[in-house]
Order: sequence, then C-alpha cells, then structure tokens
Amino acid sequence: AVQATFKSIRSLVPLLDRFLVQCFKPETKTATGILLPTSATSSPLPEATVIAVGPGAPDKEGRIVLSLVKAGDRVLLHGWGGNAIKVGEDEYHLFKDSEILAKIEE
Repeated sequence: AVQATFKSIRSLVPLLDRFLVQCFKPETKTATGILLPTSATSSPLPEATVIAVGPGAPDKEGRIVLSLVKAGDRVLLHGWGGNAIKVGEDEYHLFKDSEILAKIEE
C-alpha cells in the first residue's frame, strides 16, 4: 500500500468515475474469544463502504455519466484490483465505477 502524505482521508477527492472505499475487516475472534484462522476470515468478494465518489466520466458524446453509488453505500468488489492507500493505520482503496460487482441494499 502507498503511504499517504495527507493527514485525513477526507482531503482525498476521487476524479472521473473513481470512488474511494474502506473494506470491512473480518472478525478474527469469536464472541467467546476463540481466534479464527485466516482461511476462515477471508472473503472471496470483499465488502466495502464508499467514502467518496468522483464527479463521473464523459461518455462518447461528451456527456457526464454519474456513478451508480454514493458516499455511505455498501458495495461488493472483486477480491483484487483497485489502488491501496494507507492513512495512519487505516487502509483505503480507489476503484473505477465499472469494478463494482453489486450494491448491497439492506
């Protein structure tokens, strides 16, 4: 992951059709205190919370196509891809809008 030089992730504004997410960290311990192995806590398709969304990218006619997600949405992503950004102890990822597999609505 790239170590960021800014103090707050809120100062990072995605461009075009990119969005910034923070992936959910799986529980490594059960409620009774039993430690879980990595194989039991790794998800093949990570869930993430959208932190910030770019303004959209132009289509072939030059019209701006807005993102399908907004800040606060929960999304399902590929298990690979995106650009990792580390701010302090927290890790975030930048993805393109087309890399979203699904929006989680609950």
